Amino acid sequence: MPIIGIDLGTTNSLASVWKDGKCQLIPNALGKFLTPSVVSIDENGEILVGQAAKERLVSHPHCTSAGFKRFMGKNTELILGNHKFSPIELSSFVLRKLKEDAEVFLGEKITEAVISVPAYFDDNGRNATKAAGELAGFRVERIINEPSAAALAYHKGNENDMSFLVVDFGGGTLDVSVVDAFSNVIEIVAVSGDNHLGGDDFNHAIANYFCKQNNIKPDTLTKETIAGLIRQAEHCKITLSKTEPVMMVAEINGEQCSAVLTNQKLVEICAPLLRRMEKPIARALRDCKSTIGEVDEIVMVGGSCNMPLIRQYITHILGKTPLFYIDSDTTVAIGAGIAAAIKERKSDLKDTLLTDICPFTLGVNVLNYEDPTNDLFSPIIERNTTLPTSRMRTYYTVHDNQSQMFIAIYQGESMYCKDNLKLGELEIDIPKASKGKECADIRFTYDINGILQVEVTCRSTGKKDELIILNPKLNLSKNQLKTKLKQLESFKLLPRDEEANKLILATASRLYEQSTGLIREQIHQHIDYFNLLLHEGNDAKIRRYRKDITQFFDQIDEDLNPTDDEILREFRDSYNDEDIEDINEQFPYEGDDEE
Repeated sequence: MPIIGIDLGTTNSLASVWKDGKCQLIPNALGKFLTPSVVSIDENGEILVGQAAKERLVSHPHCTSAGFKRFMGKNTELILGNHKFSPIELSSFVLRKLKEDAEVFLGEKITEAVISVPAYFDDNGRNATKAAGELAGFRVERIINEPSAAALAYHKGNENDMSFLVVDFGGGTLDVSVVDAFSNVIEIVAVSGDNHLGGDDFNHAIANYFCKQNNIKPDTLTKETIAGLIRQAEHCKITLSKTEPVMMVAEINGEQCSAVLTNQKLVEICAPLLRRMEKPIARALRDCKSTIGEVDEIVMVGGSCNMPLIRQYITHILGKTPLFYIDSDTTVAIGAGIAAAIKERKSDLKDTLLTDICPFTLGVNVLNYEDPTNDLFSPIIERNTTLPTSRMRTYYTVHDNQSQMFIAIYQGESMYCKDNLKLGELEIDIPKASKGKECADIRFTYDINGILQVEVTCRSTGKKDELIILNPKLNLSKNQLKTKLKQLESFKLLPRDEEANKLILATASRLYEQSTGLIREQIHQHIDYFNLLLHEGNDAKIRRYRKDITQFFDQIDEDLNPTDDEILREFRDSYNDEDIEDINEQFPYEGDDEE
């Protein structure tokens, strides 16, 4: 029974499997490899996942959710219609869909997966991902960092020793890793990142610019209108990767509004976002005590790296041209599939070894003598320590006749415990004595799957206490899993064979919202006839008409997002490449040597 690899992304998700001596991407019901990480609930209570759900972001925003990966590990409730879901539950629907697609592709049941996570996900985010996998029906024994997966994909079959700086820039997160690859060993040396920076932020920046250009106050717009603007902004961003200038057009409150965008303008709009990319890169290099000159190659992965602006900016600040010989949208999934095959001990990969590191520092609380109410953080395992690892430190009593030691376990980089993430706590009895006379050895053991075992031993008595760190809010016991699975059973995924038809109806609903006049009438007529065919159940006729109506919708989409109308032609006539300042002048590097 094969183990599949999954890239559970903020914008898109996809799965892969090692088959016939290579890693193969798994297509969904629409024949695509990328499945949008969007979930919607329709009027019948059915769960839509993927492209059909994405279309409903505009027409049914109150029943649809995207970008929920950003909330993984947080106690956030997301409302779809009359139902409340956690980010874990919404992610489980996406994973269920990928599981279903994999089982159809492979012709057998799939029970285990290796799932990728941002390298900078803390324990809460990682545990939430595992829980989502369990709710989807997977056994998830292995979580892999996204840059680690990217390094696997790039180094597979390469016998040269080399080091990579992996910049993984997706829809919602930025991850940076330094990787050493030699023989069949891939060693992660340092990681850093920003869990709240991604391509989605560029979409919002463009939408905000559009509103400013047209004197529109975003807080006066409906959810449907905002969703439509963000979709238009995303389309402009993608189009700018191929041609410029582009025009963003939308009807707001009965008035036609527009704005012209170039890559130069995008530089101005998104400069603060670009600046934020520098800090994680500098930190990863500093942590591994390397300079960019000592790194052989820069690897860029993640859908947002398709933006020329991002590639140019990375080239500018690092002085090297990144590698792009693997599709940046699929690199992580390919790497996750290779990791799954390594776990499965496939004969052609049995000698490959992937080492990972601890992305955050782990430690305990100690007394702050200057402010006893504000405990200090004492590191035991430093960030970027190679996993698995086991480290021990000794701690002494701080009060006379102290009979217990209270130990709180934290994860983070702040000096003060309150600013870090609390993972758990335990107490151990100790003999009463003068302060500083009794002590306890605290050992942290952290494995490749991110499971932390804490062992505390009173040195004078030999008494031990231990704790396996499992966040009770995010890790599901067998009974909790059974209860949650039963609750989610009432939400049925849209049947696979109905997906293409549902996509047509969702697209029609979205375009109807965005159109007016005669176009609206034509959409209505097409859908009336399509519904009639669905009622008749003639599959051949449905397939033929689906092809025709898709072409019609594509034309409407093109008209809604003009790239070559009279205004743009006039703009191009006055547009001269020499007028665009060089990217180096746009972004003079101001970082100090230390950074």
